[in-house]
Amino acid sequence: MACRVPWLALPCHRRGVSATVSDKLLAWYDSHARALPWRSTPGAPAPDPYRVWLSEVMLQQTTVAAVAPYFEKFTRTWPTVEALAAAPDDDVMAAWAGLGYYSRARNLVKCAKEVAAQGGFPDTEAELRKLPGLGAYTAAAVAAIAFGKRAVVVDANVERVVSRLFAIREPLPASRPAIRAATDTITPERRAGDFAQAMMDLGATICTARDARCLLCPLNADCRARAEGDPLELPVKAKKKAKPSRTGTAFWIEREDRVWLVKRPGTGMLGGMRALPDDGWSARGDGEGDAPVSGAWRAAGVVRHGFTHFDIELGVAVHAGDDPSPHGEGEWWPVDAIDDAGLPTLFLKAARLVLAGRETE
Repeated sequence: MACRVPWLALPCHRRGVSATVSDKLLAWYDSHARALPWRSTPGAPAPDPYRVWLSEVMLQQTTVAAVAPYFEKFTRTWPTVEALAAAPDDDVMAAWAGLGYYSRARNLVKCAKEVAAQGGFPDTEAELRKLPGLGAYTAAAVAAIAFGKRAVVVDANVERVVSRLFAIREPLPASRPAIRAATDTITPERRAGDFAQAMMDLGATICTARDARCLLCPLNADCRARAEGDPLELPVKAKKKAKPSRTGTAFWIEREDRVWLVKRPGTGMLGGMRALPDDGWSARGDGEGDAPVSGAWRAAGVVRHGFTHFDIELGVAVHAGDDPSPHGEGEWWPVDAIDDAGLPTLFLKAARLVLAGRETE
C-alpha cells in the first residue's frame, strides 16, 4: 500500500531517500547523542527495559529536565521492576507527586505488577501494547530502544522534525497518520532504537519549536520545509480552545503541629493521592464551599494552577476554632514534614501558602 505522504509516491521501504536520511541521522547521533540517565551510549548494549519503560512513562507531557531527578530517585528506591511491583501504592504515588498526570502513576504500579508476574517485559511491540498504560508510542519506544526491534516511534519532537522534513501542512492532530507514514519510510531495520532517540534529540536540540538551526542539521539537504523557506511554520497546529476556569476551597485543619490529610478516591482527578480536604471541585464544576468541620475559619489566600483541561483558583481556609475533629478517613501529618507527604502540586501550593503566611505574622 502506498504511503500518503507529500512527494513520496512509491510504496514504503523502497526509496533510496530512506537509507540516506537514516544514515545521516545515525552518523550525527553517534557524535551528538545527549547523555541521559536512562540511555545507553551509541554502540553500547541496549539499556534495561525497565529503565526505558520508566523513563518513557515519566517523559509523557513532561520535560527531560523535570524528569531526570524523579527517574534517579525512583531507580535508587526501586532498582528493578520487581522492586517497584512490591512497593506500597502510597509510596509510589508520593514519589510521583509533582510530575502530574497521576493516572500514569496508577498505571505504572499496575504495569510493574503485571510485568513482574510475567517474569519480565515482553520484547515485541504487540505484546507490550497489552500492558497497562502502554499506548502506541510507549510500546514502540520500548520495543525499539530496549529490544532493538524495528518500530515507528513518534513523539512530539518526531512530529515536528517529520512535519518539516516532508513539508506536511495538514494541521495536527489530523496530520498524525501522514506523519507516522512518513516516519515509517525513513525508519531503518537496524539500529531502530538509536534512530528513534536520534530523532528525539534532533527535535530537542536542533529542530526545535522556536528555532530551526538548519545550518547544524544533518538532514538540511533533505528537508522540504527548508527548501520552501518556512520550517518554523510547521507543524501546523489547530487553534487551542479556551480552557474553562474552576473555583474551589482547600481546608487546612491543624492540631498539635499536625495537619489533617485525606486520600483522594482511586479514580478521577489526582486519584489515590494524599491531599488537603476540599469542597468537591472538579474538572466539570466549582466547589460547593462547604467546610469539613464546623467552627471559625480564616482565609489564607488563593493559589492558582493549570490542569490539562481547565484552570483553577483554589481558596485556602484555615480552621481557627478549638480542637477540630474531622469525620471520615484521613491522617494527621507532621506539619514540618509536609514536603514529604507526596501532595499533588496544587495542594502543596496551598500548604506552602499557609506556612508562608505564618512567617509574616
